[in-house]
Amino acid sequence: MFHYRKKNGEPLSFTGQHDRLVPLRVWFKWMARHHHILHNPARELELPRLGMRLPKAVLTAAEADRIIEQSDVHDPLGLRDRAILETLYSTGMRRLEMVNLKLWDLDLERGTVTVRQGKGKKDRIIPIGDRAAAWVRKYLEESRPKLVSEPDDRVVFLSNAGEPFSLDYLTEMVRDYVENSGVGKQGACHLFRHTMATLMLEGGADIRFIQAMLGHADLRTTQIYLHVAIRQLQEIHRATHPAKLEKDKRELHDAIDAEGDKDE
Repeated sequence: MFHYRKKNGEPLSFTGQHDRLVPLRVWFKWMARHHHILHNPARELELPRLGMRLPKAVLTAAEADRIIEQSDVHDPLGLRDRAILETLYSTGMRRLEMVNLKLWDLDLERGTVTVRQGKGKKDRIIPIGDRAAAWVRKYLEESRPKLVSEPDDRVVFLSNAGEPFSLDYLTEMVRDYVENSGVGKQGACHLFRHTMATLMLEGGADIRFIQAMLGHADLRTTQIYLHVAIRQLQEIHRATHPAKLEKDKRELHDAIDAEGDKDE
């Protein structure tokens, strides 16, 4: 993998090497465990160490609202889309968790959602905001009855064919709203997940509550959002750094001009 070159002559990134080697390790481990081979030849295989990568884009609260408010809530599909976008923004659920959401997983009166068999096969209960809950309730009352087809497997969000969403269909739908909004940022379902975590941290939420919302097993995975939530750091920087902006900006500009005159 280290010496492999792509068609354009470039080497694989550490992530590319990692993604190709992990399935081999899992495969050989399974083969050895079920006695199809005598030993696991990939047991000592070392994986490339991956660096910590920040999310490519995070929305502001105004940008998130701009995307969400595009949906035509007077149309059954538009109302469904509004409920989906609100839920993604409010809960930060993964797209697979959203697709698998069932009616009995919603407790809109208490404002909670049960995520079953999330990443790592773990269940968790997370809050859903009042605004998102109101749109989901409206969708369940007005749109879902028009979309559902028998037999009803009780999936919350249905496609225009009355079937559960596929992962790709959900991604394309959300990406279209993001692109058409004109916010100038790229992404789909995970964009709202990143945004939810970042804005809650900037609002003062403890990192461990964010960990519980996102369903991260390891706090180190959640800590990436500490690097994205920059506004609190900016406020602390302004309050504590000795090179502060003068109250009268003209004094600052005069001082800079004076220094420039000395240099000349």
